[in-house]
Amino acid sequence: MSYTKFLAALVRANSGNVNKIRVSPGRCRSTVASTKNQEEKERPMDGCTVVEAAPVEIISQTKSAADTKLNKIHVDFDNTQEAYRSKGNIELLRSLLVFKLCTIDVLVEKNKELMELTKKLFGQWMFEKMMKMTFYGQFVAGEDHNSIKPLIQKNQAFGVGAVLDYSVEEDLTQEEAHRQFGDRRGGVISARTYFYADESKCDNQMETFINCIKASGGASADGFSAIKMTALGRPQFLLQFSEVLVKWRRFFNFLAAQQGKSEMMVLEQKLELEQLKESLTKMGVGAKDDIENWFTGEKLGFSGTIDLLDWNSLINDTTTISNLLMVPNLETRKLEPLLNTFTAEEERQMKRMLQRVDVLAKHAVENGVRLMVDAEQTYFQPAISRLTLEMQRIFNREKPIIFNTYQCYLKEAYDNVTVDIELSRREGWYFGAKLVRGAYMYQERDRAKEIGYEDPINPDYEATNRMYHKCLEYVLEEIEHNRKANVMVATHNEDTVKYTLEKMNEMGLSPTENKVYFGQLLGMCDQISFPLGQAGFPVYKYVPYGPVNEVIPYLSRRAQENRGFMKGSQRERSLLWKELKRRVLGGQIFYKPVY
Repeated sequence: MSYTKFLAALVRANSGNVNKIRVSPGRCRSTVASTKNQEEKERPMDGCTVVEAAPVEIISQTKSAADTKLNKIHVDFDNTQEAYRSKGNIELLRSLLVFKLCTIDVLVEKNKELMELTKKLFGQWMFEKMMKMTFYGQFVAGEDHNSIKPLIQKNQAFGVGAVLDYSVEEDLTQEEAHRQFGDRRGGVISARTYFYADESKCDNQMETFINCIKASGGASADGFSAIKMTALGRPQFLLQFSEVLVKWRRFFNFLAAQQGKSEMMVLEQKLELEQLKESLTKMGVGAKDDIENWFTGEKLGFSGTIDLLDWNSLINDTTTISNLLMVPNLETRKLEPLLNTFTAEEERQMKRMLQRVDVLAKHAVENGVRLMVDAEQTYFQPAISRLTLEMQRIFNREKPIIFNTYQCYLKEAYDNVTVDIELSRREGWYFGAKLVRGAYMYQERDRAKEIGYEDPINPDYEATNRMYHKCLEYVLEEIEHNRKANVMVATHNEDTVKYTLEKMNEMGLSPTENKVYFGQLLGMCDQISFPLGQAGFPVYKYVPYGPVNEVIPYLSRRAQENRGFMKGSQRERSLLWKELKRRVLGGQIFYKPVY
């Protein structure tokens, strides 16, 4: 568990050999990405937006052996013949039926009750048959890792890969969720939720993830597998460690403000070392000799300044910091411990969680699978991101294996992306990111209001869209300068995909370099995924699988999520109708995909 060195004070375990942070002597560039205004044409939802695009060739590209510069690549998202080549007419009709049902409010709101009623009226066998003909068949690949292989192989034949996601999940009411953990996860419709029961259940969930990783490795040569940290241990650990990280970050911001640097970009805030020592001593944060020792050694103090990454590294290496350090509470102005004491049982649970994460990362390496760590609520996310970064520092040395997820509806998304890229740059490992807009907006706002802290979410969809493009542009610029960065553009927003293609064209970034990936959910926005795949871009479907009865909560969420963007955009349905009519009028009534 060498990547858990920064947790030495928390778990009181022997630390491994994580490389020390050094300022890279290589390239330095501004952390401020271009902020060109983008025309916002979409409605306020992360759906498939209506855009006007002139018909063009599906792909136009020329390659040169001398360099990687290429002519502009154009992908036509209106070409229904190419978009639905992989679908038979029955599949098109099923999509139209399911998407239409998703727009009927009463069916969506009462979907669980209706499914239970159907099961009672027709029996289990007929219920499963009906589900496989409709919602299950649309959004779920199959019941186990063997039954999903035909669909994965068919998608691969048309240029679309898979991110395997075993979608069995708990189905708790919001009241149960609030009572068990005191949060709002029970109301989330856009993301899977796990609740802690005991350590044996966490072990079972780890085994499920291992099977998913093995299935992904067996199904394709370049697959992904998705995991959630809250499935692997007691969430209170993530909550408490997140609080430690947030306190430490706020303390840095407080010290930066004292030195008149609060208005600078986060990586430009460099604290003068001598002034910092003096401030800490005056505040009574620690003894003068202790403070002197914190900032000496092979990696700190050379430049006479301390930036945020140097500051964060103190949590990595200095047991005294996390065990004994008193930091000022910025509201009460009183000193309080950075870390509350854990019981022996809590320490064992923390160690076990870290071991599970380590096991999954090693299985991913052994099976040639990349691991996608899903984002979760803001009160867990600092710890999840830190754990993921530590995995990246160990396992991303030769190629990108571990991918972190950044939720761009968060106000701090851009700062998080720039800080993590700078860390990868200094230490020389491969940065891997998945960019999403976010799945917990309403629950985050409710919790912030209830507990009384600042709303962490951007004020509206337009602000989130700008944040997404800003983060994306920064990562693309990093790819342009340093081919060690990688990003998955996970979105159903057609304008964002076109924006990405435009930036890739400007940078001369070829899709064959496999630095920029695209991702959509199975059963949604095929008019984006398949044209991209057939044009040579690395594109992936999130592929859920599991027994019919056990993925009902997932199907319920898909129905609720689809209601929003299907009402807001008729684009996907209109394209499906267009292709169906083209086939019927062209005599392709019994069309079957050939691959």
